Amino acid sequence: MGILSGNPTDEPMHYGEVFSTWSFLLASKGAIAGYQTHKNHTGDEDLRKLLEEAIQGAKEEVKQIETLLKANGVGLPPTPPERPDASLEDIPAGARFGDPEISATLSAKISAGLVACSTVMGQSIREDIAMMFGQFHMQKAALGAKALRLSKEKGWLVPPPLHHFKADDN
Repeated sequence: MGILSGNPTDEPMHYGEVFSTWSFLLASKGAIAGYQTHKNHTGDEDLRKLLEEAIQGAKEEVKQIETLLKANGVGLPPTPPERPDASLEDIPAGARFGDPEISATLSAKISAGLVACSTVMGQSIREDIAMMFGQFHMQKAALGAKALRLSKEKGWLVPPPLHHFKADDN
């Protein structure tokens, strides 16, 4: 039996796993702060609920990754302070993010998170880490589908130019 056979949690993390999970953790902590700020700016209740779901999902990811890194003796990145709840009316109109902007930013963050999860899954040799990020990936994909549906329903989706080309039958 080799060093990498047996219980994956007993195996050492390789440098790529350490760097990717640490970087993912840092980005997740920043995303939570961003989502909390965006939640203060939204006037749409459905978008507010979706942001809350994103916050809760990211907080769960943070817990799991912190547990993994601590168990492997890796220092944790800093955590931004929790953003307080604010009233939308207290934010000047010219300083507010609009709901379509918030929705687009949320979708972009989810997309980037999917790529990051796929990267960690692809470079992992520890099955537990690959599986953890596989779960994160599935959760992000489901959240992304909800964000897309919401953007379409609210008329916030700005599609790229649509291609209606049909080949000639010559």
